[in-house]
Amino acid sequence: MKFIETRGNDGQRPESITFSQAILSPMSSFGGIYSPESLPHFGLDFLQQHANSDYKTLAKAVLAMFEVDIAESVIDEALSLYDAFDDPKNPVPVVKVYDDLYVSELYHGPTRAFKDMALQPFGKVLSSVAQANGDKYLILAATSGDTGPAALETFKNRDNVQVACLYPDGGTSDVQRLQMVTEDAANLKVIGIHGDFDDAQTALKTLLVSDTFRDKLNENHISLSAANSVNFGRIIFQTIYHIHSYLELVRQNAIELGDLVYLNVPSGNFGNALGGYYAYKMGLPVKQVHIASNQNNVLTKFIKTGEYDLRDASVIPTTSPAMDILKSSNIERILFDLFGAERTKELMLKLDNDKYYALTADELKQVQAIFAADFCSDQEGKDYIRAAFEAGYLMCPHTATCFKAYDTCRDDTSIKTIAYSTAEWTKFSPVIADALTGESFEHDKDALEMISLKAKVKIPEQIAALFDKEVAQKTVIDKEQIEQEILSFLG
Repeated sequence: MKFIETRGNDGQRPESITFSQAILSPMSSFGGIYSPESLPHFGLDFLQQHANSDYKTLAKAVLAMFEVDIAESVIDEALSLYDAFDDPKNPVPVVKVYDDLYVSELYHGPTRAFKDMALQPFGKVLSSVAQANGDKYLILAATSGDTGPAALETFKNRDNVQVACLYPDGGTSDVQRLQMVTEDAANLKVIGIHGDFDDAQTALKTLLVSDTFRDKLNENHISLSAANSVNFGRIIFQTIYHIHSYLELVRQNAIELGDLVYLNVPSGNFGNALGGYYAYKMGLPVKQVHIASNQNNVLTKFIKTGEYDLRDASVIPTTSPAMDILKSSNIERILFDLFGAERTKELMLKLDNDKYYALTADELKQVQAIFAADFCSDQEGKDYIRAAFEAGYLMCPHTATCFKAYDTCRDDTSIKTIAYSTAEWTKFSPVIADALTGESFEHDKDALEMISLKAKVKIPEQIAALFDKEVAQKTVIDKEQIEQEILSFLG
């Protein structure tokens, strides 16, 4: 499979590249990113063939359709990392909450968040490619809370790879922060910044396209890549679990093969939703993809009006902080798939320069044919958490936003909904404890213990152990100092 540039070619880069080239160097001409030249397609025969396949078998079959230029042995070793999840036979359980609402739990990996589903295998693939080429790589990661821990976990102590991870100081949960700042592997650098996730992501993208930064790395024979979902190596693994979740509903006799479903995705940077969109384009029977946001509801306004407007917007801190994002990178791949490179370049450059663009009426109609959206306030989220708990289900505040979209976005209530749970309850325990009791908890540890008793669930060892680990990463700086801090880390 070949990958091409979302904003067209500048004449300095190849017209198309391979998967391995795209994951090693994810940014393209005019500040764009890479997308598949064409998507593979499958029919009901493929789904029937994998009706009883385990997750790794399905994943390998999907990757084979993409014809990635990665050795089969590397793919096998990467997928074997799912064996360390809670249930090696089924790393993504799909749980019935209501008669027509099922939750796909993506958080059963080492950092208890959905980013493990992509970053565990991706880390192995990228480092293997770097080693095979004899190259050393700096991997940049910007996180709103989940990408950072997952990237650090997958890359720690890997050969030929160093990681610099940017996070907004004060903009993550305590558990997310501890997962990052207690990492002490020599090849990892965690940098808190005074700012929000959009500041971190903008810094990452700026460094990825900076010739002077790249020249400084080249002096030390270091190349540059990224662990964020601007990297298609993340997206390809995020496509698989949508297909798996559909097959789980078939296996549970909730639907028959070929029945349509709604996919309901809590969305910040849009990578999870993009995976669902690609699964739909590849042949998964999907009626619509529903986008759930918090009060940073730029995506809701975009899907409802066709306007992406950041002119007077600033990030609002919410109880679902991993979604406190305004500029969603993967919308670009949707624009590219629907409207082509020339129009994508025009729209994205307007957003970069003017903080605004608007789709035409026809373009908006195309977007709304597959997407619907709504947003959830903090209080609504707590109400959904409490109601779901009373129905026997414990969920995080990001998952709760899906329940609002489930209530408001469906136009056919006979169709089953698959909602995606992106984080375990342990990652955001003070919010959940407040929702369940009405009491405020200043420290995550107290909230975790309360929920554990009330819900009769055990705190996973990797979460409980965080509070006794020494903080190894203490850097917190202004965003203007990021480049120098990374160069100092590299020596």
